[in-house]
Amino acid sequence: MFTAFLLALIISSLGMVLIKGVPSLKTSFANPEIRFALKLSIYTSIISTLFCILFAVPVAYSLVRFNFWGKKIVNTIIDTPMALPPNVAGIALLILFSSTAFGEYLESIGLTFIFTQKGIILAQFFINVPYMIRILKSAIENIDPRMEFVSRTLGCSRAEAFFKVTLPLAKNGVTASIVITWARALGAFGAVLMIAGATRMKTETLPISLYLNLSCGDLDAALSVASILIIISMLSLVIFELLGSKEPF
Repeated sequence: MFTAFLLALIISSLGMVLIKGVPSLKTSFANPEIRFALKLSIYTSIISTLFCILFAVPVAYSLVRFNFWGKKIVNTIIDTPMALPPNVAGIALLILFSSTAFGEYLESIGLTFIFTQKGIILAQFFINVPYMIRILKSAIENIDPRMEFVSRTLGCSRAEAFFKVTLPLAKNGVTASIVITWARALGAFGAVLMIAGATRMKTETLPISLYLNLSCGDLDAALSVASILIIISMLSLVIFELLGSKEPF
């Protein structure tokens, strides 16, 4: 009964948005502002996901395969952005990169994150990298460490064992983590709004576009953008389930 209620609530609410938003998608794609928001969202989410991969893979591997003092503290700190409200994460980044010596130094060398597209990428990275680390940790934990040990006894270095044994065995988890991280980056709003602002045709991602159109009373455009986000999210979650689960679809 509880499952049926949840399914009915989710399907009916999202279904109403799609019913009202999908018919006007063709008109919306003719709008240069929405096309800009879609392109910017795809661009920033891809870049931030690449940065997440760069950091998450070695961090997840280290946290699974190595024991060291303070490991639980490190885990807790890394997981903290997942527990923070997105607005709080955005404000934290805003303060760090604007009113500190560190932020001023970055600005002096041409790295400006406040109210720029770089800020969008930074916010997406900050709130999503802990999720990718979590997924990758689960994938690596399911791999028998003895397989790495055997490869090392055959002459592989630790790095070679990782790339030739661990990474191929964890490929489903890695792919699933990339898909879900990209989808979350595409839909990031609160943290992005705090650090990058909501400037039309400059820092306007799809969630920001939805917010701006709804604020201006353009419900049709807002529903169209919402429909795009729902469709992308659903496709991403289907791929995530197919790659990350051993159970039949």
